[in-house]
Amino acid sequence: MSTIKKEEGYHKPVLLMPSVDALDIKPDGVYVDVTFGGGGHSREILKRLNQGKLIAFDQDPDAKKNVIADPRFHFVDQNFRFMKNWLRLLKCDKVDGILADLGVSSHQFDSEDRGFSIRFDAKLDMRMDQQRTLTAAKVVNEYSEDDLRNILRSYGEIDGAGRMARDIIQSRPIRSSEELKQAIEKHLPRMKEHKVLAQVFQALRIEVNEELEVLKDFLKQCSDVLQPGGRLVVISYHSLEDRLVKDFMKTGNFEGKPDKDFFGNLHRPLKPLHSKPLLPDDDEISANTRARSAKMRVAEKLNETSR
Repeated sequence: MSTIKKEEGYHKPVLLMPSVDALDIKPDGVYVDVTFGGGGHSREILKRLNQGKLIAFDQDPDAKKNVIADPRFHFVDQNFRFMKNWLRLLKCDKVDGILADLGVSSHQFDSEDRGFSIRFDAKLDMRMDQQRTLTAAKVVNEYSEDDLRNILRSYGEIDGAGRMARDIIQSRPIRSSEELKQAIEKHLPRMKEHKVLAQVFQALRIEVNEELEVLKDFLKQCSDVLQPGGRLVVISYHSLEDRLVKDFMKTGNFEGKPDKDFFGNLHRPLKPLHSKPLLPDDDEISANTRARSAKMRVAEKLNETSR
């Protein structure tokens, strides 16, 4: 039925079995993997399908190299913020499950020329979609002090974001990740240098790729395209993502404020299946250190009458 080739070294899927188990797969169902990457989660989903269908999204050109030769599989080389429109084009208005493994893949972190990792002296790029015009270099060299401060504070949760933004501006032009590290060196506390650098890189990456806005767009579409009883599984890697996912699953909005009718009934499209996020176990974290910050949340689409 299928020719499934595992692409080694691209990305080790996080929470592989727990996430696919959580989809509660029907052999003839329709499923969506919106963060295909190396295809680890997709391959496991396909193992559990008979006559079903799997649609995968990924905007990274490198992910195309891992596309699965299987008649049940369809790959869309687009950002998953366009999921609903593409599903309509593919005549899959309703699906039985959606999986999202957010964050940067191991392949992207390990590619020196992409600029995602603090380990390399690379150009300041950080685009997941290479067609985008906004790069980390433009943010660092062209944004105003106020905008830089807001990004570092809001997306990196950095103490002293204003002073750091000021020193970045005074160090312009900044051409590489190493020059950026030098510009903010005095803001890196001893023994916590890597942690703060990772927060700075996270802030720039979120801004370049509009990650939080994309996530909001995606979550709102999930409640439209899921069948009643369908599952949404989301794996996030930092508190900003996890908070949006938690609030939307719980209340149907991103403010976390319950919307109730006159009788006190809660209006929401989804029902969380666990009160707390599911975490990788110690064995997985030992085998894959990038799993250590992962949190998985699962929700089920409610029937109109049960909202």
